[in-house]
Amino acid sequence: MNQIDLNGRRAVITGGAQGIGLAIARRFLASGASVILWDRNAALLHEALAELGEGAIGEVIELGDDEAIAAAARNASQVDILVNNAGITGGNAKTWELDPETWREVMAVNLNAPFVICRALIPGMLERGYGRIVNVASIAGKEGNPNAAHYSASKAGLIALTKSLGKELAGTGVIVNAITPAAARTPIFDQMSQQHIDYMLSKIPLNRFLETDEVASLVAWLASAECSFSTGAVFDISGGRATY
Repeated sequence: MNQIDLNGRRAVITGGAQGIGLAIARRFLASGASVILWDRNAALLHEALAELGEGAIGEVIELGDDEAIAAAARNASQVDILVNNAGITGGNAKTWELDPETWREVMAVNLNAPFVICRALIPGMLERGYGRIVNVASIAGKEGNPNAAHYSASKAGLIALTKSLGKELAGTGVIVNAITPAAARTPIFDQMSQQHIDYMLSKIPLNRFLETDEVASLVAWLASAECSFSTGAVFDISGGRATY
């Protein structure tokens, strides 16, 4: 493991109780940061905090609730690093067969929540003249996966939000970037059909799924002071799948 210096930094990681979010939390702690996990699954959050130990705290929060986000942001106090990782797939269906409520739920968690969280935490970063924001988008946001228009559109929106924020915050000391992972075998697979999982694997030239520790390594660098000239950028980690 390469050493990344996050000493003294405090990070909020959404969806931090499992999968990619938990791997990022482990890497941040190993790099000297303290972490605050925001997750809606109380049982998984309890398990994650027990595993992570000192330096990790958490809060059960429903990311579709703007007031809950505002309260959690106040409780967090100083935040140097924000990782908008939480996401849901909403299952798989043809666009014209999607339940509009499923579309709205996916947008609420995957796109609206990162906007509301950024709105709550960026003023403090600006006041201190330092911040790192990493938005976990998806290769689906670049390519548009079939039978996943809702998920793909939400991640494309997150990429656009990243680009806009990066330009708005340029020169302030607050850096904003996104990553576009290919599929990693995490509990999010439970929300997908086997046909869709097979489709995703077939599109990856490296012919395997992404490991969560590989994502964490990239996010740790993007969250560090060493990442100082890339902002509003999209970092591919798709095993060769991305073509742009």
